[in-house]
Amino acid sequence: MALTPRNTPSDTRPRTSRPVPSSAARANEAIRAFVDAQAGQDWSSVESAAYEVLLIEWAAATRGVTCDIIEAA
Repeated sequence: MALTPRNTPSDTRPRTSRPVPSSAARANEAIRAFVDAQAGQDWSSVESAAYEVLLIEWAAATRGVTCDIIEAA
C-alpha cells in the first residue's frame, strides 16, 4: 500500500520548537483515540491504512502544510 501526499513540503531546514497548531493537537487526539480503540487487537489492512492517513495528517498539521491524499492502494 502506498499513500502519496498531494503537497510535499520543500523546506528541509531543521525544525525549531514552536507552539503546536490546534489542527495538530486535534490530529494527535484522533490518533490516540484510534489506537486506544484498537488496543489488544490485530489491525486489518484497512485499519492500518486509516492509521497511516492520521499520521500523515498529523505530520502535515505540525508543519502547517495542507495535505490531501491523492493515492491509496
